[in-house]
Amino acid sequence: MYDPTRLAALVTVAETGSITRAAAHLGYTAPALSQQLAKLEREAGATLLVRHHRGARLTAAGELLAGRARRVLDELDQARHELAQLAGLSGGRLRVGTFTTAGVHLLPPVLSAFRRAHPEVELAVTEYEPPGGIAAVTAGEVDLALTHTYEPAVADPPPPGVIVEPLLVEELVLATAVGHRLSEGSGRLPVAELAGRPLISSAPAHPPRRGVESALAAAGATPAVVCESPGYALVCALVSAGLGVAVVPEMVASLSATPLAVRRLEPAEFRRTISVVHRGDRATAAAATLLALLRSGFGRAAAS
Repeated sequence: MYDPTRLAALVTVAETGSITRAAAHLGYTAPALSQQLAKLEREAGATLLVRHHRGARLTAAGELLAGRARRVLDELDQARHELAQLAGLSGGRLRVGTFTTAGVHLLPPVLSAFRRAHPEVELAVTEYEPPGGIAAVTAGEVDLALTHTYEPAVADPPPPGVIVEPLLVEELVLATAVGHRLSEGSGRLPVAELAGRPLISSAPAHPPRRGVESALAAAGATPAVVCESPGYALVCALVSAGLGVAVVPEMVASLSATPLAVRRLEPAEFRRTISVVHRGDRATAAAATLLALLRSGFGRAAAS
């Protein structure tokens, strides 16, 4: 049985007319390619090449084998393509759900890496405000989704057959306008210090935050300006304008488009967990590949 690598070397020499040019095309040195061709000649039991001062030409035996080799190599390429399609990594569609923060700041580089590796897979991204991504995976609307939960809060268990896998845990921090008195000092700020302060909140329209808001209310901090949008861009803009303070995820504060001052809170029990929702062993090959990239990419984000 002939080695496909050596057959490809013979075909490339036939196409380029030179061992040197063929070696450069295939990423070999000329001596290494010559060794491969010599082994192929021993396998064939015939002289396949005649070398001359301008390069190399195929003998009749070489032309016969090269012609057959082209068909064999084409069939192998087609088989690889069909196997990739069968695995769901060549063609097809991968549907991804996300929420705003992850979709803007964390998901794009992961999707870019996936696209470079599997350019034939069509990507579709849909935004879901948590916990909507869990319902979307359960209903088959998307193949996997990014979601989040807050602490302190009680998260509902996922539906049967759906896995919610934590990827990244971040603290919730106090965001204030630059120069605000509560931003002074390097230590953690006791939550009790928020008592009586105007707290900008999106909790009424944002179920995942209700546990946090309840804990803050118990400490005496009550909403002064309510944002009906669950998006943090508006919250940060209002804080930056001096209309109040807010408790937001650390990533949100650090990436805010408007200037903010940030201070950590005591106790440090206010957290947001970003998770990926998937179907476990029932995930498609494309979804499983993206899941591996998410695990790696979010691990680096957590480290940084």
